Amino acid sequence: MSGKAFPFLLVFLVPFSVLIGWSLGGAWTFLTPLFVFGIVPLLDHAVGVSKANPSPEEEQALARARFFRYINWACAPVQVCMVIWAAWTATRGSASFLELSGLVVSVGICSAVIGINAAHELVHRIDNSFEPLLGRLMLATTAYAHWASEHVKGHHRNVATPEDPATARLGESFYAFLPRTVIGGLKSAWRIESSLALRRRKRPWSLANPVVTWTAFEVLLGIGLWAFLGFGALVFYLAQALVAVCLLEAVNYLEHYGLERKKAPSGQYERVTPIHSWNADQWLTNRFLFNLQRHSDHHANPQRRYQLLRRFEESPQLPTGYAGMVPVALVPGLWRRVMDRRVAEYRSWGAQSR
Repeated sequence: MSGKAFPFLLVFLVPFSVLIGWSLGGAWTFLTPLFVFGIVPLLDHAVGVSKANPSPEEEQALARARFFRYINWACAPVQVCMVIWAAWTATRGSASFLELSGLVVSVGICSAVIGINAAHELVHRIDNSFEPLLGRLMLATTAYAHWASEHVKGHHRNVATPEDPATARLGESFYAFLPRTVIGGLKSAWRIESSLALRRRKRPWSLANPVVTWTAFEVLLGIGLWAFLGFGALVFYLAQALVAVCLLEAVNYLEHYGLERKKAPSGQYERVTPIHSWNADQWLTNRFLFNLQRHSDHHANPQRRYQLLRRFEESPQLPTGYAGMVPVALVPGLWRRVMDRRVAEYRSWGAQSR
């Protein structure tokens, strides 16, 4: 079953595109956004979709195949090296403003794909301490390590409800969603971890709180870049992190847009089902994103590793993969024309199926 892991190595084309773009110089430094949001969506259309689910026997073999984990783990050194190399490169030589801008955007996209998305797979693991730690380290390269706390302990509990800052509301533009989810996510992470610290009879502002610990680590990382590579390296680190976070939240925006869980008279929300996440069957983008587009199964079974995620027939389906939908999300009028009708259809279908 290790052979089925090889297509997931395609994810490393993203950092490779950063290096190629920089070596070519000029406008080619924007090769990564062209590749991710231009070429990949076109290839999605050419390659097509995959609706196949692993059989129970295949699941057992896939679960045992450790090469899937190794690919995920390999993203960590690639991500760390990419950020350090790019920060060093940005402060050396005579690159133009255009080239530096292209490097920031390209590395930011790489950080979202190689850093945040790969880290997302790791921070969910509860069967070992190594993978969550590695995931937090990767998130720190985007100054967003607190997101692990909110995502795992907050978003997965509150998804598709008004209590979830990471669920976009029907009619809400990405530009309204972005500050709400960033600020709300930070507040949620602090509330969650502070409460857990108090239960353990620890002070919320102590290192017993992961939000404090990892924020301190991110500050030290920034200071280290400044000390060893110069102030420009710190600016670069923060700029690429901003791009990465915006891309992460753009994906969050489209993953649950307009979908709602019904609230019972008791005040309890219905359980999370496959109809509460937008999915996409595009084979290629799923290889780049570790099957993130099989999002319904991820929410139903957050401990299920990426190679085991399944599609559900009743899951809401996007018209194309995430790589093609992110640019649409950045144009509010176009997004609403594409998505609001689909939301209404799935809400109606969901109400009838309950």
